[in-house]
Amino acid sequence: MSSETKKFLRERVNQRNALLVPGAFNAMSARAVADLGFEAVYLSGAGLTNMYYGLPDLAFISLRDVVEHTAAIRDAVDIPLIVDIDTGFGNALNVRQTMRALERAGADAVQIEDQTFPKRCGHFAGKSVASTEEMLSKIKAAVDARQDENFQVIARTDARATQGFEAAIERAHKFAEAGADILFVEATESADEVRRLPQLLDRPQLMNIVIGGKTPALDQAELAALGFGIVLYANAALQGAALGMHKSLSQLKAQGRLDEDPAVVVPFQERQRMVNKPFFDALEKKYSH
Repeated sequence: MSSETKKFLRERVNQRNALLVPGAFNAMSARAVADLGFEAVYLSGAGLTNMYYGLPDLAFISLRDVVEHTAAIRDAVDIPLIVDIDTGFGNALNVRQTMRALERAGADAVQIEDQTFPKRCGHFAGKSVASTEEMLSKIKAAVDARQDENFQVIARTDARATQGFEAAIERAHKFAEAGADILFVEATESADEVRRLPQLLDRPQLMNIVIGGKTPALDQAELAALGFGIVLYANAALQGAALGMHKSLSQLKAQGRLDEDPAVVVPFQERQRMVNKPFFDALEKKYSH
């Protein structure tokens, strides 16, 4: 399956028609993404940090955390899986090991960024970027480490915030020369910058829409017309889940009880369907004789 999903993802991205990819923070949220018919899912480092540890996106997760959640998501869904590896968990040698571990775990693409460690959310203040040379060494190591040629490397630059738009474009060109399959200029700050990107860079590009962040949210149709490969909503599910938890628990606190109201909670039977219980019921019946 993993070889097929890698090939499918590469083909879809190369169509440059704004493949819409929501982020997940665990296997259950990935199942929701797949259940709704999305063609790919993204394991968000920010989402994993927020929902697994209850911490902000400030480099608190480890490679082990990411590998474990990648394997769980791969077991739960059969759509392509893109994995956020932050700065790669070290230098070029560490990136090599990160790539090997994640390819074994079932990732179909990884996204690596050029921030210094400890990294922070791309839409936070106070970011700094590593040297171009350091990032190029990581990209080359990532490309060399993959076993499947369709395992894609997404190279992200955060230089827009610290060095300006033109510097970010210059870095992205160098990332492509080093072998990056997809380019990702993070935290563009105007619609004009978003629209210029496909004219300035010839590799497929990822546009990240952070709800409440710095980048204006253009419609998927316009981003497809512009030629973006991927439109990422990394934490839409997280923000929706947080609202849902607050809503249901507030009602419980206020009323002292909570009924199976589909406007407030997912019904019990729907919850079981979402975690594939009917499949396991059938297996249990099959193996009981």
